[in-house]
Amino acid sequence: MDFHTVMQELEALGKERTKKMYLSSGAKEPLFGVATGAMKPMAKQIKTDQPLAEKLYATGNYDAMYFAGIIADPNAMTEDDYDRWMDGAYFYMLSDYVVAVTLSESDIAQQVADNWIASGDELRMSAGWSCYCWLLGNRPDNEFSEDKISAMLEVVKDTIHQSPERTKASMNNFLYTVGISYRPLSDKAVNTAKAVGKVELKRENKKPTQLHAYDSIQQSLEKGRLGFKRKYVRC
Repeated sequence: MDFHTVMQELEALGKERTKKMYLSSGAKEPLFGVATGAMKPMAKQIKTDQPLAEKLYATGNYDAMYFAGIIADPNAMTEDDYDRWMDGAYFYMLSDYVVAVTLSESDIAQQVADNWIASGDELRMSAGWSCYCWLLGNRPDNEFSEDKISAMLEVVKDTIHQSPERTKASMNNFLYTVGISYRPLSDKAVNTAKAVGKVELKRENKKPTQLHAYDSIQQSLEKGRLGFKRKYVRC
């Protein structure tokens, strides 16, 4: 399936209601408004095609960029490639749910995510923390350094309330993910989340919302979800 066919298919799958929802979340024109589930048949047909993914991502069309992440070859991309994709990720649904997700299936995921967390750039930091959420929620615990994850929990405790808004949300999610999906430090994540308390997230044109990782962890623990791992990260 070539570039023009994919774009035509995406346009045909677009729904006005979905488009409005994406726009209200921060997406910008151009976009068609394609539900992620509607992309699956086309993704199954194409499987992996990095050159096509690059063409689609370069369009700046949100739906095409999202689909690019689904068919990308994570290990065919270098750190420079991921940085270039981040340059085009203008809001969190791209940074955290396209670029970070694709990165999480690569061999260089932790290295790149570490650099993004240290960057000082809101969406790069958000994508870095989100990448660790995808990683911890999918890969075996022994693939991570306990000391490193422990130090990251300390960083969250010390800096989350002063961090940019999207970064706050991803750091809060990191607390939750360690608490549920990384058994060696589940107890520390619970204690850290308790110390952090509620995190207020200010949203453009919307009322502020409060996040509380401690409550979310407790609810999941009560449901017996300790040790939860996803089989797949991408669609």
